[in-house]
Amino acid sequence: MDDAPLLALPSARIGADAGPARVLLVAADPLARAGLAALLAEQEAYAVAGSAAPDDDLAAALDTFEPDAVLWDAGLGDALLPDLDLLREEGLPAVVLISGAASAPAFWGAGASALLNREASGEAVAAALGAALEGLAVLDPAFVDAVPALSGGLPQEPLAPLTPREQDVLALLAEGLPNKLIADRLGISENTVKFHLGSILGKLDAHSRTEAVVQAARLGLLII
Repeated sequence: MDDAPLLALPSARIGADAGPARVLLVAADPLARAGLAALLAEQEAYAVAGSAAPDDDLAAALDTFEPDAVLWDAGLGDALLPDLDLLREEGLPAVVLISGAASAPAFWGAGASALLNREASGEAVAAALGAALEGLAVLDPAFVDAVPALSGGLPQEPLAPLTPREQDVLALLAEGLPNKLIADRLGISENTVKFHLGSILGKLDAHSRTEAVVQAARLGLLII
C-alpha cells in the first residue's frame, strides 16, 4: 500500500456538514466495489451510501443515494471523464483512484477533486475524502510532475487581464458554488456564467474549475 503524504491544494469544492459523510462507490468490477466498501468500513467518518457501475445512470444514482462525495475506481479506462462534469455541477467532490501517472492529467483536467493510486491505503483514501469535502484538491505525490497546473506548465501571469465580472465569477468559484448559484448571486443567467467561466479558463490556461482557482491563487488573483 502507498502511504505517502498527500498534496492538498485550494479547490472550488463545497465543504461537508459535520457527521459521517455518505459516499457513493463506483467501479466497473463488483469485487472492486466490495473492496472500496471494505476500506470505508474501517473509517468511522464515512458511510457507504450505495454503489454503482460506470455504465449505470449516474444522475439516477445521485438522486437515489444522495451522497456527499463519490469514490470512483477508474480501473484502466477513462469512461468516467464526462461524468466528472456532472459531479462538478452538482457540487460533489470525486475521489478517483487511477492506475498510474499517465492518466492523471486527463482526470485532473476533467475536474477530479482528488487523484490517488489504486493501491492507496484506507487511511489515504479517508484523508483524501476528508480533504475534498473540506474544499481541497488532493493529489498523490507520485502524480504531481504529470499535472501541468503543478509542474510549471501554466503561465506566470494571465494571458489577458480578467474583467471585473470575471473576477466576481472567479471569487464565487473559489467558494465552491456551482453555476446556478453563481448566476443567482450575481443576478445573471447560467449561460452568462458559462461564458465567463470559459473566458476565465482561457485566460488562465486552465482546463478545469479547480485548476483555475489554483492558478488564480498562485497569481495573487485570489486569497484563499
